[in-house]
Amino acid sequence: MKITAARVERFLRRPDRAVVCTLVYGPDQGLVRERAETLVRHVAGDLDDPFRVVELTAAAVANDPACLADEAATLSFSGGLRVVRVRAANDGLTKVFEDFLAVARDDAQVVVEAGHLGNRSSLRRVFERAGNAAALACYQDDEHVLHGIIAESLAGHGLTASPDALAYLTENLGADRQVTRNELEKLALYKGGPGTVSLEDAAASVGDSAATSYDAVAYAAAGGDQPGLDRALNRAFTEGLHAVGLLRAVARHLRRLHLAIAQVARGRSPEQAMKALRPPVIFTFAGRFGAQMSAWPNPRLAAAMEILIAAEVECKTTGLPARAICGRALMRIAQAARQAGARP
Repeated sequence: MKITAARVERFLRRPDRAVVCTLVYGPDQGLVRERAETLVRHVAGDLDDPFRVVELTAAAVANDPACLADEAATLSFSGGLRVVRVRAANDGLTKVFEDFLAVARDDAQVVVEAGHLGNRSSLRRVFERAGNAAALACYQDDEHVLHGIIAESLAGHGLTASPDALAYLTENLGADRQVTRNELEKLALYKGGPGTVSLEDAAASVGDSAATSYDAVAYAAAGGDQPGLDRALNRAFTEGLHAVGLLRAVARHLRRLHLAIAQVARGRSPEQAMKALRPPVIFTFAGRFGAQMSAWPNPRLAAAMEILIAAEVECKTTGLPARAICGRALMRIAQAARQAGARP
């Protein structure tokens, strides 16, 4: 069965007892890991219990398909259900899981982790169609979910974020759940105690992480800097950032340009418009942002947003390489920026 986004949290809190095998997949590998561990803890309590949790690699299952059924049928020495955790699964294991699900009993829970699987993925189809299995997709956190994660993580340290800090963190986090939590832990350590996180605190702590790569890609694309965009994309992909997260970062940047341009149309100066944004444009980017405000007319911004939306849909539905789709879309944005008169 397919677990829809609306049912994910309920399924994680109380998994369907008829489900003996769950596939957790998607581009957000931090979220894949977090949700897989939630399912493991639900059954075994402790991720490191050697009597109730066993881990298998995809290579081990591919080389010895019988090991999956053998481990699932093995009784726990300490009692209770066992969990078999399979890491880095892919379509090469489709036949193994198809055969396993045809005869699987409820002696154990099998939790399978995989990366991005497109609509054409044979492994994903097996789990979505089986009555005793479930497929759970993990995509980047949207703004609403990210607000909750930020508030929850900071509250654990007695911290709250100011509106500007919350806007900055929302804009610069969210592509990978584990990276998000790690960055928020680093921010809490930076603050050193309870209180309010300011924009300056957030920028000082998070600004040297993935946010830098997102900014580099967004400013290069919107500034028509094709060589700079090539470098920024290579760095971002090397750091493990996903294509959808990069597309969204550029979309956020274009929305901010649109909001600032609207403020200027109402009579504000470009400097006032940049300061009115939430979060405001950091001084190190003010010159480039101001130049892009004057170079991007609203019709071109609308067309650029359509390119980004279409590229994100392609990444999620076509099964084609997401990095190639992202790169092609951002190159089109950079080309439009040059035609509009933006300068690197």
